[in-house]
Amino acid sequence: MGSPRSQKPLELILARNLLTSISTPGFLLDSDAAVVFYNEAAAALLGRSFEDAGRMSAEQWTAAFGPFDRQGAPVEVDGLATTEAIRAGRPAHGSFTIRAADGARVAIEASAFPIVASEHGSSGAMVLFWPLSENGDSSPGGGR
Repeated sequence: MGSPRSQKPLELILARNLLTSISTPGFLLDSDAAVVFYNEAAAALLGRSFEDAGRMSAEQWTAAFGPFDRQGAPVEVDGLATTEAIRAGRPAHGSFTIRAADGARVAIEASAFPIVASEHGSSGAMVLFWPLSENGDSSPGGGR
């Protein structure tokens, strides 16, 4: 039997099940900020399915997709809402730009929610995000 660290926590499995059933782009991060899943809506926005990408460390997903600030400079993982949700155990929200697989830049808003197991602290975070429309509409779907 594997160590508890090698097994996915039940709360991440349940969060993945939820993400597969919604149309809002979303992804799951483990406690190390590695992407362990993203749904079909996120894949459509990113231009690459999770099955093709697989699990990505924080360094891998930031190199592949960003995020970037308004001036186009990379945003450090420590400065992201996702990291705040994991480390502080509270929801966080942010706006930034990501890069799709085809190189297109997409302005998005993202809300990160910690996934907390009472006896072990944070298991990771669920992040929901949506593109902003040309006029800055921040409603999910970006007014599309």
